[in-house]
Amino acid sequence: MNRILLPLLLVTVFLSGCAASTNPISGRRAFNYAWSPAEEIQVGREADPQIVAQYGLYDDPEVTAYVDSLGQALVALSHARRPGVDPAFSNMQFYFRVLDSPVVNAFALPGGYIYVTRGLMAHMENEAQLAVVLGHEIGHVVGRHGSKAMWRQQFGTSALLLGAIGGQAIFGGNAAENILNMGGTATQLLFLKYGRGAEEESDQLGVEYAALAGYDASQGSAFFRSLKRLSEQAGAELPTLLSSHPDPGDREAYMVERSAYLTEQGIVQNKVGRYSLFRHVDGMVFGEDPRQGFVRDNTFYHPGMAFRFPVPGGFQVINQPTQVVMVPESQQAIIVMQINQQYSRARDAAEAVASEQGVQVVESGMGQAGGMPMQYVVVDATNSDGQELRLRYQFIDFSGMVFQFTGMALRSSWSTYSPTFASTMSGFRQETDPSILNTQPDRVALAEARSAQPFSSLIGGIPMPQGIDALSLAILNQVEVGEQIGAGRTYKFIR
Repeated sequence: MNRILLPLLLVTVFLSGCAASTNPISGRRAFNYAWSPAEEIQVGREADPQIVAQYGLYDDPEVTAYVDSLGQALVALSHARRPGVDPAFSNMQFYFRVLDSPVVNAFALPGGYIYVTRGLMAHMENEAQLAVVLGHEIGHVVGRHGSKAMWRQQFGTSALLLGAIGGQAIFGGNAAENILNMGGTATQLLFLKYGRGAEEESDQLGVEYAALAGYDASQGSAFFRSLKRLSEQAGAELPTLLSSHPDPGDREAYMVERSAYLTEQGIVQNKVGRYSLFRHVDGMVFGEDPRQGFVRDNTFYHPGMAFRFPVPGGFQVINQPTQVVMVPESQQAIIVMQINQQYSRARDAAEAVASEQGVQVVESGMGQAGGMPMQYVVVDATNSDGQELRLRYQFIDFSGMVFQFTGMALRSSWSTYSPTFASTMSGFRQETDPSILNTQPDRVALAEARSAQPFSSLIGGIPMPQGIDALSLAILNQVEVGEQIGAGRTYKFIR
């Protein structure tokens, strides 16, 4: 139900949210906002749990407190806290989250919710760069850019939301992508295309807020340059931060110029904070975290929770913090594995499914999966588009929790997928292999150059994890592969 409430909320707001309201930067009232300030806060509050559920929070309280402290300091200098601002903004709370994702990304939701990933943190070179990026995202919030962007496309978005609630969200188009976004308007908000004017304004505000906090805001230029290098390395497949934040021109040059202008205005920018950032990045997980699940030889392993199950051949696996989704190339079926938090026994969960309105029980039974008690229920149901579906639910009592598998296909193709559903679900096992259980992620580490030498020589003797090469490390350190590194300089590598 939580995944449906937000789309319904947003559709309601679209139909009613055209009243004039104020921009805290200009102080002027306008009609081109999809939401009032109070509604923006409500949208952010409703969307935040979806973001956290989809990406997960990075489990390091010190890193979280560090980002939040810096973010709150910048908020205090922002237009949301300036004299005479509308109380709707002066009283707005800001929340800063560090997401457990390797993607280099930062984004904001309306209402004061701002996110950075551990992937972004690892690629930062100093605290000044982080201040510019956080300031940029604060700028999107105080500039109300999300509300403006949604207002521009509200009718098309409303239709899309209503469509996503229907059954075609599962079997129409890209099923793997749709299941990730089922009811997930939070995800849709992330990919709102801000106009060039919004990006220019946020760049200006990011530099301004960082400079007012005493940081050398020109440092932001090097970070955005490294984003472009990541893009080039990936074959022009833009990192999410660039794809959702289109470059409003030469932003690297702009940041240097804007920082210089603010210095001329008497704003002192003497903080860089390289070691302040590095002490929080040291030891940070880098890349995908295998302890949260990985696939090897058609088996999904989860070392952190000590279980495994087979992955059907030809199925794509999407591993999220709250679920594992498996979809075949045909896009005509889906298997989802998750923990059922409503019930403490498999039997109770199975009985609840069987008693749901609108479903007809076809088959049910009990047995074991890897020596653990399990209950299964096969039901028929019809979705809002009139599609006739058949679903197999299987609940397993494991480690004091109820693990739930759900397999779904059109009734007409049930015979094709039913054996696959049953074998995958019945193949659930407790993992006992120490080599799997002790799997560890790659992490960021720090070292110091003992003598001046090219970066390529500096890292020449360092064993590199799979997928990491000299160029990757150079981008991580915001240097060129052949660049001369001075003696005593601290640099990052992956171990």
